[in-house]
Amino acid sequence: MDDIRASTHANEQWLRATLGAEVVEADLAARRAKLADTPFTYLRAAYWRWVELLPESWTPKRPGAAVLAVGDIHLENFGTWRDGEGRLVWGVNDFDEAAVMPWPLDLLRLATSAHMAHDDPEAGDAAIDAAASAIMGGYGKGLERPRPIILDHDFAWLRQTVLVARSAEDQAAQEKARKTFWKKMASPKEPPATAPPARLLNALRAALPLGATEAGLWPRRAGAGSLGRPRWVMRAEWQGGPILREAKAMLPSAWVRLHGDGPIACRAAEAATGAYRAPDPCQSFLDGIAVRRLSPNNQKFEAGKHPEILFDPRMLKAMGRDLAAVHAATMGAARAITGEIAAGAPLDAEGKRLAKAARQLAQRLRQDQAEVPRSWRGEA
Repeated sequence: MDDIRASTHANEQWLRATLGAEVVEADLAARRAKLADTPFTYLRAAYWRWVELLPESWTPKRPGAAVLAVGDIHLENFGTWRDGEGRLVWGVNDFDEAAVMPWPLDLLRLATSAHMAHDDPEAGDAAIDAAASAIMGGYGKGLERPRPIILDHDFAWLRQTVLVARSAEDQAAQEKARKTFWKKMASPKEPPATAPPARLLNALRAALPLGATEAGLWPRRAGAGSLGRPRWVMRAEWQGGPILREAKAMLPSAWVRLHGDGPIACRAAEAATGAYRAPDPCQSFLDGIAVRRLSPNNQKFEAGKHPEILFDPRMLKAMGRDLAAVHAATMGAARAITGEIAAGAPLDAEGKRLAKAARQLAQRLRQDQAEVPRSWRGEA
């Protein structure tokens, strides 16, 4: 198998061949810097590498029932939004790598991310048993009654976590974050050096509400795994205040390209709008472009800033529960998976097999990340 240098080069060449003139070279350099930064940023930035290395450490006799899965799931791939009824919803908020694959893979990647969010591998080893148990516990509950996590109605502890300022310091931090958001999203004083791809510009304009007036347009660097793809933001004025829409190019999942049996196609729209989702009505997927609303009210937590929230067993259970709601949208999946868990393979209800596999995967991925050239850190 190629080492991380050759693998990254091959992936970049594939992006250039697929996107052509749309590829953002500066963002590919930024992605290389993330690969070199920490084990957790490496995991987030290199889903294609996860797909390549997975067979080395995960070799069950039976892989598990196939479902439409998230693919690139990790601790930071959850957040809040408002659904079509204005309800506050929390759950998976990025389906870029969605594809049909065995159901354990989303749980393996989530648990591995919980391990690798600890810079110290010994700390990851010490925490993974409890994390895996919580994830599997939530997943089992989610299979029993799959549904979106509506914070207006239930999950009071999670609603308080994302909405309530727990101290004067928290309140000040929230206000600062809101001001920072709008400062970052102010229209640039100078026009961008390049124009957006026409298809992204058309998608952004089509996503604005009737009567909105365009007030700014610029490229945006965000995320990790999607770096290199064009991503643009449009600001508009509507009914007395600013609104924002973001468009980014979508591509087929790395899982399909390397291991899939079906057509090579992007499945994000199906996964995001499955039977047990409550999607944001301002999110759309069309002609290889994803459009979403940007707002300071869409809350997510980062491992580097809020580890006490992300490592909370209740949060890990909620993550497992929401993954179950995604998987259960595949017809017959809930019953099949429940039977496999009851039989103890490929994963058991207590999370023992999940913890063991996450340790092995984290060890292999940490080894791979250690081989990333340190010189890449300065390329951002």
